[in-house]
Amino acid sequence: MTASFNHIGVVGAGAWGTALALTAGRAGHNVTLWVFEPDLAALLAETRENKTFLPGISLPREIRITHDMADLASCNALILAPPAQHMRQICQTLTGPIAKTVPLVIASKGIELTSYRLMSEVVSEVLPENPVFVLSGPSFATEVAKNLPAALTLASEWNVESLAQALSSPFFRLYTTDDIIGTQIGGSIKNVLAIACGIVSGRKMGENARAALITRGLAEIVRLAIALGARPETLMGLSGIGDVVLTCSSMQSRNMSLGFALGQGKELSAILAERKSVTEGISTAAAALGLARRHGIEMPVVTAIDMILRGKATVDDSIVSLLSRPLRNETI
Repeated sequence: MTASFNHIGVVGAGAWGTALALTAGRAGHNVTLWVFEPDLAALLAETRENKTFLPGISLPREIRITHDMADLASCNALILAPPAQHMRQICQTLTGPIAKTVPLVIASKGIELTSYRLMSEVVSEVLPENPVFVLSGPSFATEVAKNLPAALTLASEWNVESLAQALSSPFFRLYTTDDIIGTQIGGSIKNVLAIACGIVSGRKMGENARAALITRGLAEIVRLAIALGARPETLMGLSGIGDVVLTCSSMQSRNMSLGFALGQGKELSAILAERKSVTEGISTAAAALGLARRHGIEMPVVTAIDMILRGKATVDDSIVSLLSRPLRNETI
């Protein structure tokens, strides 16, 4: 354990935030898990189980659970894991209790819908003096919580190696990069691709179609990432193709399962009414499309999914539209 990071705070007690609190504890740190809902905080503290978002996983007594932001004041690093569209509001509440030297690790995957800003940009706008890191990669919360092996990317222009060492454990390996933009683009837009792959599976269009969709979707991700200043090789790593392959291949993914239901003909409102967790790909589709248009980048797969989600096109019409696009050179 790195002595300078002996107290880790986790902001957000969804499935991923809860899993990350467990990993921080396994790495040998004191952990404080901040919960937005006071009733849920009290329930978690009493039962030591997040039955709403991560059922069946016991939380050790050593993990402190709180609804009071002041309890995070002594943390040496904070992991931010709220829904992406709530990141700005959460950071605004942190401006008082958190010192300007505390590293902020963004674990949320998304793009702010109102501004088309990446999460790192949102955090830096509200907390401009705090060092910002991004944690992303192929990682289902349930598997991480069960301490099954996982490898992710930790990105920052700060001293990323030191924090990666502190947060890693034998079954939770962090690889490092300074490409904070590429790390976020891959982790965000893969959720949109997962919805698309779910639709293909729900429509029983076959594995060939899903493989083609993943490949062409990844090309869209790379085009946008390069336009924003990222390195294309970042998208060939854990936070790019690694996360895409995982999320677009398993019904454990909330985004793929939502797409599967859409592909079967279910209405989006009915699907969401049955869910408690946020499906990030819905907001990310619109935000990514807005960001792409701002930079003059063509993203036909993302466009099709956004049209379906907003009720502007049917699944069948969108499939026909994608299959009717002119043939072109495969070069990204």
